[in-house]
Amino acid sequence: MRIRTVFVVLCLLAAATTLAAPQTPKTAAPRDPEMIDLQAYQKLLGQYHGKPLLVNFWATWCEPCRHEYPMLNELAKQYAPQGLKVVGVSLDDDGDLILMRRFLARYKPVFPNYRKKAGEMATFTQGILPGWSGSLPVSILYGKDGQQAGHVLGEGTRETYEAAIQKLLASGSN
Repeated sequence: MRIRTVFVVLCLLAAATTLAAPQTPKTAAPRDPEMIDLQAYQKLLGQYHGKPLLVNFWATWCEPCRHEYPMLNELAKQYAPQGLKVVGVSLDDDGDLILMRRFLARYKPVFPNYRKKAGEMATFTQGILPGWSGSLPVSILYGKDGQQAGHVLGEGTRETYEAAIQKLLASGSN
């Protein structure tokens, strides 16, 4: 009987200790990128007016995008002190949402990402960069004045990006 009483007391103490222990806050799952269409993209550009901007269009199924993305993340960190803003836009289909989440979790981008709304791809691509077939990756650079200052079609090298970024930052396009 005495052993049983000691056992019950120990169990109660263990339970009380567990309940009294500070709970570690659970971090909220990262939100899925906001959906955008051409009109929302134009509004997004307006939010960055006055700042040099690089917008990268990518998708998880695009192998060159998977190679280029980590480098763009590094460049975003490197040139942020000089004012460069970077934004990513995923062109993944709704069926690739889980892959996109994993991609973003893996690369932990330091810049915001958006996702193209389902719909007319040609209208979207032509409204962003006339003549763009929708092939990926593509990056578009915008001056402080909000005007396109250049683009990189296909997978760009670090040297290509650095030259384009440095030119963009030096131009001070007002």
